[in-house]
Amino acid sequence: MKWLQDYQRLEDEITYLEHNLIRSKNELKRWVHGYLAKYKFTPESHGAKLEELIEVIEYELAHKMNDLYNMQKIIKAFKGLESNIIYKKYVEGKTLERIAVEVGYSASYVKKRHAEVMRAVKVVKEYSSL
Repeated sequence: MKWLQDYQRLEDEITYLEHNLIRSKNELKRWVHGYLAKYKFTPESHGAKLEELIEVIEYELAHKMNDLYNMQKIIKAFKGLESNIIYKKYVEGKTLERIAVEVGYSASYVKKRHAEVMRAVKVVKEYSSL
């Protein structure tokens, strides 16, 4: 299930960009309002480069969030119980017990199907790394 790996990678990248954006904005605040405010920005100053960096991060973050949204739409369109379980578990963040209620199967059956899918993903991952 390459789509699951791609989705999780994209989520990780967005998390990193969000963290980097917050860090960069906090640093810029120190340059504008904090103890570094006494220094003037020049085109080559660290503060000026932060403003440019923030713009780049915001641009990249917006595109990755759009990609994530589009990927969610594609994943949601997949058919089959296994895909439904994986989508609800890893995209919507639901428990397997909650998923069982929603799809109308027993919790043990949903857990079994999930385990089978995850074993298959592991085998494919191991095979693709050879």
